[in-house]
Amino acid sequence: MRLLSGLFYAAVAVHAKTVVQNWEITYVTTNRGLNMDAKRGVGVNGKFPLPVVEAELGDTLVLNVRNSLDTPTSLHSHGIFQKSTNYYDGVHMVTECGIAPGSNFTYEIPLEQSGTYWIHGHTSEQNYDGLQTPLIIYDPNDPYPADCEYLFAFEDWSPKTAEEIYPLLTEPNPPFRLFDYPPNALINGLNANLTGPIAFEAGKTYRIRLVSMSSFPLFEFTIDDHELQIIEVDGVLTKPYTTNVVRLASAERVSVLVTAKNSTALNYQYHVTMFGDFLPEIAGIFPSTYNGSVVYNSDSPYYVAESIATGFLDELAIESLDNEPLLPVDHSLYLNATSGFMEDGSTFESFNQITYKSPLVPSLLSALTTGDMAYNPITYGPDTNALVVNLDEVIELLLWSPTNLPHPIHLHGHVFQIVEKGFTNDTTGQYRNRVPEGNAPLKRDTLFIPGEEYAIVRFRANNFGCHIIHCHISSHFMMGLNMLFVVAPDLIQKNVQVPDAVLEQCRLQGIPVSGNAATNNGFNFDAAPNEPFLLDNDPLTDLA
Repeated sequence: MRLLSGLFYAAVAVHAKTVVQNWEITYVTTNRGLNMDAKRGVGVNGKFPLPVVEAELGDTLVLNVRNSLDTPTSLHSHGIFQKSTNYYDGVHMVTECGIAPGSNFTYEIPLEQSGTYWIHGHTSEQNYDGLQTPLIIYDPNDPYPADCEYLFAFEDWSPKTAEEIYPLLTEPNPPFRLFDYPPNALINGLNANLTGPIAFEAGKTYRIRLVSMSSFPLFEFTIDDHELQIIEVDGVLTKPYTTNVVRLASAERVSVLVTAKNSTALNYQYHVTMFGDFLPEIAGIFPSTYNGSVVYNSDSPYYVAESIATGFLDELAIESLDNEPLLPVDHSLYLNATSGFMEDGSTFESFNQITYKSPLVPSLLSALTTGDMAYNPITYGPDTNALVVNLDEVIELLLWSPTNLPHPIHLHGHVFQIVEKGFTNDTTGQYRNRVPEGNAPLKRDTLFIPGEEYAIVRFRANNFGCHIIHCHISSHFMMGLNMLFVVAPDLIQKNVQVPDAVLEQCRLQGIPVSGNAATNNGFNFDAAPNEPFLLDNDPLTDLA
C-alpha cells in the first residue's frame, strides 16, 4: 500500500508553489505483472505505474507532456472544476483538439480544490489502457486531521486494448461481450495479489483514500472489526458517516478515517473485492477478493472474521459538510441512458436515443467564435446532444437506466446533489428513496446508477464553459453515452482567452479553430456528424 507523503509537508508549507510533472506519454507493452499475455498499454516515461501526483491547495499543477504515441492524446484532471481554465479540461474535441503525435504541450492548472482526484487520458479511452493516476490535493487546514495516510487506487487490466474491443462491441451481431476477456485487478498499479501490509499504531487515526480508476467492475474495501468513517466523497467534505464497507464504481473516490484499536494483541486483515452483480461469475477469476494485513504487532495472531462485509452506501443519508440546502430547481431534464441500434444492426449507447459523435470543431472554440449562435444548441452539432444554460441556473436531471446495464455518470466542471433514487419499474412509489427533509444533500461528481434504477440529481451551473456528462464505464463512453452542457456562452466569449498553445495543437492536426460543429457560420451544418436516432430493436433480428 502507498503511504502518502504529502500530509507531512502540507503541515509545514507556507507559500503556494508550482508542482511540475514531466510526462512523456508512450506505448508500453506489458502484462502489469499479471498472469496474462502482455498487451500494448499507454504509460508515462516508458513505464507503469504512473507517478501519483501530490500537491497542496493553492498550488499550480504544471503537466509538461510529450506525446510519443502515433495518435492524439490528452489529460483530464477528474473532479477539478477548471474554473476560467476550461481549455485545460482535456476532453478531446470539446475543450481542445488533443496533443498531436510527436508534439509537446503544457497544462497549467490552478488547484483551487482539495481532496482526492485522479488524472486520466480523455482521448480514445487511453485510460482503459493505463493512462491514469491519482491526484491528491492536501489542505493544510483540513478539518479532519489524521496521524498518517494510506492510498488505495483500484484498476482493472484487460487483455484487449480499447482499440481492439471497440469494433467488436459495436458491429452488427457482435461476436463477443466485453466480459469474454475478463480483467485482472491492480492495486496502486501492481498485481492485486501482491497487495502489501499497512501498519497501525494503537490509538492513532488514519486517513485512507480510496480511488476507483476501474473501466467497469466495482470495488469494495473493508477492514475486519474496524469502523470506516467517511469524511470525503469525490473531493467534497462530508459530515462523518460510519460504515464497515465502501463500495466504489468507476471514477468514484472516498476518504475514510479509521481509528486504530488501543490494544496490539491482534492483527487484522483488509479486503479488496473486485466484482459486479451485473457481470457473469467466472469460477476462480471473478469476483475476486484480495487480502492484506493490518499490522499492530508482528508477533500477534490474526483476528478471524466470520465473513467479509459487503453492501451499498446509503448516499441519501450522507450529508455534505458545508450544509448547503437542497437547491431550488430552474429546469428539469430527463436523460434516458440506454442502448440502441443503427439501421445496419450496429450497437451504440446514448442519452435519449442520441449517440454522441464529436464535432469537427472543439465545442469550446465554437462557443467562442459563433457570436449569438453560441446560444443555439445546434451550433455544437446534433450528435453532441448539447444543452445551453445560463450561469447559476439550477438544473435537475432525472437519470434513467431502464436496461440491466449500470452507469456511473460523471459531470465535468461541477458536483451535483443527490436528491432521490429508486427503481424504473416501481409504479407505486414504494421503493422511492429521497433525501431526508432538512438534510444537506451529499454532493459528488460521479454517481453509480444500477441497471433498472434511476436517480435525481441537481447542480448549479456556476462554471461557464463546455462540460460533458457521460458514463464512466469505458465501453459505454466509447459507444456514445455522452452529451454536452454549454454554460453561459456570453461569459465564455467575454472571459475565456484560449492560450495559443491550445490553438497550435489544432493547427498541427489540421482542425479548424472557429465556426460551428461543421466548421461553418450561420445555419450551415451539412458536414456535421448527424447520425439518426437509435432504434429500440435490432433491425437485423426484425428482418429475420
